[in-house]
Amino acid sequence: MDRMWSPWRYSYVTTADTARRPGVPAAFSRWPGQDSGCVFCNLLASTDWAIADGMTAEEAEATAGLVLRGQHCFICLNAYPYTNGHVMVMPYAHLDRIAKMPREVAHELMDLAQLTERALERVYKPHGFNFGLNLGKAAGAGVAGHLHLHGMPRWEGDTNFMTTVAETRVLPEGPEQTWCHLREALAQLKESK
Repeated sequence: MDRMWSPWRYSYVTTADTARRPGVPAAFSRWPGQDSGCVFCNLLASTDWAIADGMTAEEAEATAGLVLRGQHCFICLNAYPYTNGHVMVMPYAHLDRIAKMPREVAHELMDLAQLTERALERVYKPHGFNFGLNLGKAAGAGVAGHLHLHGMPRWEGDTNFMTTVAETRVLPEGPEQTWCHLREALAQLKESK
């Protein structure tokens, strides 16, 4: 019998709490604010609360998977990635349609998507990319109320029986490493502009 080890999942399995507010990481369960009902708004609020409560910005953002903050938008890791490097770029504003984004927000969203593509290329050397938006529940949006652009690297032949038969993805890198690699790549790319 073959065995697959995924030690990075241990912290999730041992701290899963279905009573916790959606989107609030376990480390921030003391967050005193009201649940906004949006996983992304809660992620931002809990990160900001942790910083105000004394955690360094880097520690709070790493815990939340928040990779980069822009003026109007941010980049975060997908908590349920299809591949390593699966990130989301989204506005801070709780908007559900492209047409509702002010011009400066839409421009920054695309600027960060371009930066994300370059960072993913630098870190993972993929054969291609998937970038896309699902607007509305009928379109497949898991969080229909807060627009988010998915971005992920793809490789030729990156399928196996686990995905096709067992509907399970095996990711070779833990989320902490993904965060570190992308954070560093994004910082270097921003400096070189």
